[in-house]
Amino acid sequence: MPRPTLADKLVVAISSRALFDLSASHLIFTEQGVDAYQRYQIEHEDEILAPGPAFTLVKKMLRLNRPDKQYVEVILLSRNSADTGLRVFNSIKHYGLDISRAAFTKGEPTSRYVPAFGSHLFLSADTGDVKRALDDGYAAATIFPSVYKNETDELRIAFDGDAVIFSDEAERVYQSGGLDAFARRETAAARDPLPGGPFKKFLAALHQIQSDYPEDQSPIRTALVTARGAPAHERVIRTLRAWNIRIDEALFLGGLDKGEFLRAFGADFFFDDQRTHVESAAKHVAAGHVPHGIANE
Repeated sequence: MPRPTLADKLVVAISSRALFDLSASHLIFTEQGVDAYQRYQIEHEDEILAPGPAFTLVKKMLRLNRPDKQYVEVILLSRNSADTGLRVFNSIKHYGLDISRAAFTKGEPTSRYVPAFGSHLFLSADTGDVKRALDDGYAAATIFPSVYKNETDELRIAFDGDAVIFSDEAERVYQSGGLDAFARRETAAARDPLPGGPFKKFLAALHQIQSDYPEDQSPIRTALVTARGAPAHERVIRTLRAWNIRIDEALFLGGLDKGEFLRAFGADFFFDDQRTHVESAAKHVAAGHVPHGIANE
């Protein structure tokens, strides 16, 4: 019998606070301590948790799996103990989520298990865990609260460009020299592909799933939503072409606020390295902050 492997799957690692609404119990933890939190979770372990900010994303990603092809594996990473984490698994069962693998660390950082599971994406409410995963070279984001839900069957994911899909090389020029220096540099380097950022592998894994479907029947739709405008657009387009990675929609906004455009796209989730952009986006769609690159130094 072959040994189980996750090598051929898109692996998403998610914290319990990203998957479910644990705000009430987390408040008890912060105000009353570990013992009170443990008692509360055990006393309420049969009460089903409400969906959290990344619940819809996870549900739609698991829906990509077919009887003949399992594309996605979702792993639960939790700072609960296995004892207090029973409530989380009870809720997973209640909602019919196909999640069977988990790591409970009893207060210790969960990020060390992101590489062990070979994760393509890690979502958490703990910024420290997220930063450690990013430092190890894995796509990760701190989830922001949002009430938005896209009820369509199609999975729609939107990305910022610099410091997310791409490296922060160009952003560093902008920060040090301003918009004119940025435009000159990107125009001169238009035919030089940008280095990859922390979300390149995740985007490539989505593209791999899309490739199994006719283009007009794909269950996934992706978008690049960037503050770049012309002439800085060309290098982005040529970079994605060089990577042979498909992006379905590209919005070059020239500094406009991204929120309304993300709502129009109908994103299930949006990733950006700048908190102000994420805060704006979270008014319209579920969003995660990627604390990576010069904007977060």
